[in-house]
Amino acid sequence: MRQLYIVIITTLVFSGELLGQNSYRPGLFFREDWKETPAEIPLNQNHVKDTELTVQLYGDGIDSLKKSHHDKPDDDPFYVWSGLCLGNWMVTLKHRTKNVDLTEFAKIKIRTKQSGLRELRISLKLANGNWLVSDLSAGSSKDWQITEFNIQDIVWHKLDAKRITETGVANDPDISNVEEIGFTDLVPGGKSSASSRLDWIEVYGKPVLR
Repeated sequence: MRQLYIVIITTLVFSGELLGQNSYRPGLFFREDWKETPAEIPLNQNHVKDTELTVQLYGDGIDSLKKSHHDKPDDDPFYVWSGLCLGNWMVTLKHRTKNVDLTEFAKIKIRTKQSGLRELRISLKLANGNWLVSDLSAGSSKDWQITEFNIQDIVWHKLDAKRITETGVANDPDISNVEEIGFTDLVPGGKSSASSRLDWIEVYGKPVLR
C-alpha cells in the first residue's frame, strides 16, 4: 500500500511539473513599482525599484516628468506624473539582459489615474528598432484603476519615438522580440486637471535572450 501511495504522489508531482512547463500562459516578465522615495523631478534611474531594469525617457517633455508622492491620503502611491510636461513624453523600461516575446497570451497590466482627456497607452520598442503604440488605453478616472491589456486585442500603430506621435497602423508587426516596454499619452501635461499617473506596470511574456 505504501508503494502505491508513493507511485500516486510521484505521478501527481510529475504531472504538475509538466503542466507548469507546458502552460500556454506566460509568467511575469517584470513588475516595476518605483522606489518609495521623496517626490523628485525629473524621473530617473534612481527611482527604479527592480535592479534588472533600466528606465528610458523620450520626447521634449521628459525634463519635467515627476516621480510623485503625497503624504495624504495615507495610501497615496509612488508614481510617475506627467502634469508639468511642456512637450510630448514617453517612459519605457528595458531588462538588462533579456527581451520579451509578447505574442499569443501575453498581457500587460497597469495601475493608473488619468485626469482630463488623457488616455495612457502601451508603447513598445522592437529588437529591430521599430516603435509601436497601442490603440487600447486606460482613460480618466476619479480613483486609481487597474487596466489589463490582452496583447492579442491590440491594434498596433507605428510610433515616432522622437516626436512621440503615432504615424498610422502597423500591419502585422512582429512582437516576438521586444526590447523596451513603456507608456505614453501622446500629449503634453496640463497640470493636475489634465495629466497621466502610473503607479505600477506588470508585463507577462516569455523571456528572449538578447
